[in-house]
Amino acid sequence: MRKKNKELKKKKHNHLLAAFIFMSLSICAAAAVLIFLPRQEQTWTKPEELLITYMEYVQNHNYEAMYAMLAEEAASHISREDFIKRNSAIYEGMDTQNMKITILSCDKERNSIKYNNSFDTLAGSVSFDNEAWFVKGDEGYKLLWKDSLILPGLASADKVRIQTVPAKRGNIVDRNNRMLAGFGKASSVGIVPGKLENRNHAVKKIADLLEVKPEEIEKKLRAKWVKEDSLVPIKILRNVEEIQLRSQTSNQEVHQEVQKEYERQQKLLAIPGVMISDTEIRKYPLGKAAAHVIGYVQNVTAEDLEEHRGEGYTANSVMGKSGLEHVFERELKGEDGCGIYIMDADGEKKEVIAQRKVKHGDDIKVTLDSELQTVLYEQFRKDKSCSVAMDPFTGEVLALVSTPSYDNNDFIIGISTKKWTKLSKDKKKPLYNRFRQTWCPGSSFKPVTAAIGLDSGALDPEEDFGDEGRSWRKDSSWGAYRITTLHTYKPVILQNALIYSDNIYFAKAALKIGAEQMEKSLLELGFGENLPFDITMADSRYSNTETIETEIQLADSGYGQGQVLVNPVHLAAIYSAFCNRGSVIKPHIVQEEESRPKYWKLQAFSETTADTVLSGLKKVVNDPHGTGYAAHRKDIVLAGKTGTAEIKADKKDTSGTELGWFAIFTADKEAKRPFLLVSMVEDVKGRGGSGYVVARDCEVLESWLKVSQR
Repeated sequence: MRKKNKELKKKKHNHLLAAFIFMSLSICAAAAVLIFLPRQEQTWTKPEELLITYMEYVQNHNYEAMYAMLAEEAASHISREDFIKRNSAIYEGMDTQNMKITILSCDKERNSIKYNNSFDTLAGSVSFDNEAWFVKGDEGYKLLWKDSLILPGLASADKVRIQTVPAKRGNIVDRNNRMLAGFGKASSVGIVPGKLENRNHAVKKIADLLEVKPEEIEKKLRAKWVKEDSLVPIKILRNVEEIQLRSQTSNQEVHQEVQKEYERQQKLLAIPGVMISDTEIRKYPLGKAAAHVIGYVQNVTAEDLEEHRGEGYTANSVMGKSGLEHVFERELKGEDGCGIYIMDADGEKKEVIAQRKVKHGDDIKVTLDSELQTVLYEQFRKDKSCSVAMDPFTGEVLALVSTPSYDNNDFIIGISTKKWTKLSKDKKKPLYNRFRQTWCPGSSFKPVTAAIGLDSGALDPEEDFGDEGRSWRKDSSWGAYRITTLHTYKPVILQNALIYSDNIYFAKAALKIGAEQMEKSLLELGFGENLPFDITMADSRYSNTETIETEIQLADSGYGQGQVLVNPVHLAAIYSAFCNRGSVIKPHIVQEEESRPKYWKLQAFSETTADTVLSGLKKVVNDPHGTGYAAHRKDIVLAGKTGTAEIKADKKDTSGTELGWFAIFTADKEAKRPFLLVSMVEDVKGRGGSGYVVARDCEVLESWLKVSQR
């Protein structure tokens, strides 16, 4: 019994000991979990993920976040300020875009990542294999940064140099290779600060002569790079010789401009410390005569750089802002050459990172004729007008003029606030491009109504509409509204209606055609459609709404009033159909090696219709009773149509103004110099109406035909 109790005590003791040992082991295990679990690697961000994050920061220019990822031993070798300065200078200097990281391999023992880095730069695409190292710390992995992480082979003493070779902007030349936009000279005014006497007084005097504020000059003189003997560029002025060369007419206005600029520059040179030297600049030889069609370039803005990111523009680039300079920006600008190099501490080229050869801009040869452009401008320069001249058989646009105009050379040298204010507040709107807009065509639209009526079968050219006198209304449903005309004649048939420009005849013709057919035909002629032309034009339209809504509106539309609005280039293209057996030519402004006609609206009218209308338009110019008879010539057969459009606030308005139109063209395809000219002048009321336009276009035509007689 005693022996049995002893054995029981021994078993109990063993059970207690086992329980104690188990509890002890459990406590130790728990402690082990408590101590070591937070330090297990699987809870840390992996090195390859950190590398990708780091490179994302590079792309977003988040240099502060990049620095925060550095291991202590790496950060101790470069300060935050120096790190940010070096990385931003290199990455942004190269204009790094579209960065991609591809992990090639991971070495867990060495904590290194081999990867491929590719991105776009100013000099082209860059791709290289590289390696990054990490160290483990209490807070996870940290990057062992060194300069070679930016570019392989880059040491701390090395520099990355970006060298740019600017592309030369292409020239714009006319059909005879005369320059319309290209290289020219300007006068650069600079100041040597150390040579200024009585600085405040001198700066104020210079500012007055340059039409700038004194503080603008002082700001440039206080730039960090400026020393006492530095030549600080202040403003670009016109070169006196260039002004003389640019002008093709020796008028008093140009002489005064030359004299004024010469005197200003002499006064500037008389101030100690001022220097004037020649500098290269974009120039426009025709100046005001072609400003609206050629346009101008200006230095790019921050908004431009953002909008055109990746297209090769830099802070020193220029960009076409209007006209052909804008339309052909891509072709004209070319591509700057660029090289990215690693330079060692001695300034020697250590490695080529990327290199792109310069590609100069293409020259653009256009169909414009400089002489005709200038003659047209001179005839209308005091008016609010627009003109388009073209070859009706090829579609080559020979001239595009809008007056009054501005000198696009002013925008190159930097237009003064005073001049800009004067231009922008001028009631005649010299900055407004009139040939791109739409205008009420008046009687110049009557040939269009005639052609639609003939083709639709609504009109019989020999039908006599009857003499209604000079005032007519359809019936009493029109109330007091009446349509008036200037002449009476017999018989009232289509050809005579064109000769006398009879509003009543064409109002009746429109009613015969009907609104639905008129709308359909005008849509087929390109109304409401973008004109297929290099320079964007406003769309012509026949109504302010989708339909011609009333009978009176339809009647008014027949003679080019109502709500009809036509773009001058579009109208010229439609007139070409009377020369081309009914097909509307496609206008173009870029010179082609073989100028074969291309048609925008093939067979817009039947050949019979085109011939019938053409016959009437010939009589408008060659019949003594024709409204365009003042343009009649014995040496060549011409055809055309005058037009006077009334612009009123409402039907009761008696003080409205008038637009004067004249379309004139060579009717014979065998003419030595085929020519179609459409001109519109605002405010001709009391100045002869369309007759004013006819007289000026006759001068233009005379100049044009003289060339063919040489």
